[in-house]
Amino acid sequence: MRVLEEDLYPSTPGKVKVERAGSMSRHVHRCFASMGTMFLWALFLVAMTATYLSVHSFVDTSSRYFTASWGGLHWERQIRASASPRRPPGSAEGAGLSVLVTGAAGFVGTHCALALRKRGDGVVGIDNFNSYYDPSLKKARRALLGSHGVFVVDGDINDGRLLAKLFDVVPFTHVLHLAAQAGVRYAMENPASYVHSNIAGLVSLLEACKDADPQPAIVWASSSSVYGLNDRIPFSEAHRTDQPASLYAATKKAGEEITHTYNHIYGLSVTGLRFFTVYGPWGRPDMAYFSFTRNILQGKPITVYRGKDHVDLARDFTYIDDIVRGCLASLDTAGRSTGTGGKKRGPAPYRIFNLGNTSPVTVPTLVSILERYLRVKAKKNVVEMPGNGDVPYTHANISLAREQLGYKPTTSLEMGLKKFVRWYLSYYGYNRGTHTFRNS
Repeated sequence: MRVLEEDLYPSTPGKVKVERAGSMSRHVHRCFASMGTMFLWALFLVAMTATYLSVHSFVDTSSRYFTASWGGLHWERQIRASASPRRPPGSAEGAGLSVLVTGAAGFVGTHCALALRKRGDGVVGIDNFNSYYDPSLKKARRALLGSHGVFVVDGDINDGRLLAKLFDVVPFTHVLHLAAQAGVRYAMENPASYVHSNIAGLVSLLEACKDADPQPAIVWASSSSVYGLNDRIPFSEAHRTDQPASLYAATKKAGEEITHTYNHIYGLSVTGLRFFTVYGPWGRPDMAYFSFTRNILQGKPITVYRGKDHVDLARDFTYIDDIVRGCLASLDTAGRSTGTGGKKRGPAPYRIFNLGNTSPVTVPTLVSILERYLRVKAKKNVVEMPGNGDVPYTHANISLAREQLGYKPTTSLEMGLKKFVRWYLSYYGYNRGTHTFRNS
């Protein structure tokens, strides 16, 4: 026990206090030394973090700058050159328009841009080249436009900075808005894409237009789909359109309401065009006439829908050249927007027109015409129309467009499909002898 007590308690009086004091001093010194080291390390880490963030921000910003598909002096020169009208001096049509065409690498967009350029108007296109259908077809259309001096920007109409830049570089007189997420059935697979393109994209474009100086007049593509469950025929602009049968139709109807709002508040001149089943060369692969053609040539069966009680579906098929004439007439007759700096100075025109052919044709008749021009019998699988948003019948009343635009369709389905088949066989390089395609 004594040994234990000696180990616990030193024999010299006062020694405990001295050692404790020295120990505390050493601990305090070590503590401050440790805190100083930690402080220096903290400063070092903060400095390193700040450096990393600065470099990362610079690299990220630089990367976005150097990899952006638009911007720069060369890009601006291309935009201005493409947007400049080329009508001869003293032309009866006037000095020419300067038109921004959205969805320019699309089916209708390409044809309209070419028609505008050929008559001497300035045209700049914009397209995001999405993969809803084969982007290579869109790129081929862009190459076609480029060969005629039309520059197409690779960009999205939801990019407000890009749109603002375009209007800053060029004082466009008109906007032909054809960019949209198309297709009735695809909306059941990817509904968000319709809201993104047909509503958010439209609002983005309208915002850029109302802030532009001068404000352009706007002509845009609505759709015959807005008539939805309406059973009064032929469809008239005076008929109700508050019963859409698909999400696609609902977004187009929403677009009509939204454009009316911008017309009312900001004085934007707006013309909405309700297209009826457009077809022709350079068309969309998702359309029935297009997919039927490929499947018939490949010996694959085609699905032909029919309505209730075995009634054949019918569409008011409208050839692309007729639609183009309606679009250009709408641009030519569009009144001026009246706003400045986003503020309305007076009432501006707001118009809606049907653009159709006025001669509905049943889908089986369409197939029989294709069979004749393709010289191949179709393998048909006839089924009941599913509840996917399609309607059984469309028929346009075009009296208003005829009166105010001078619109008069001239191409029958027989003639239009003959032109389409000729283009299709040439573009895809179909060999009738071997029944093969050069370009798949």
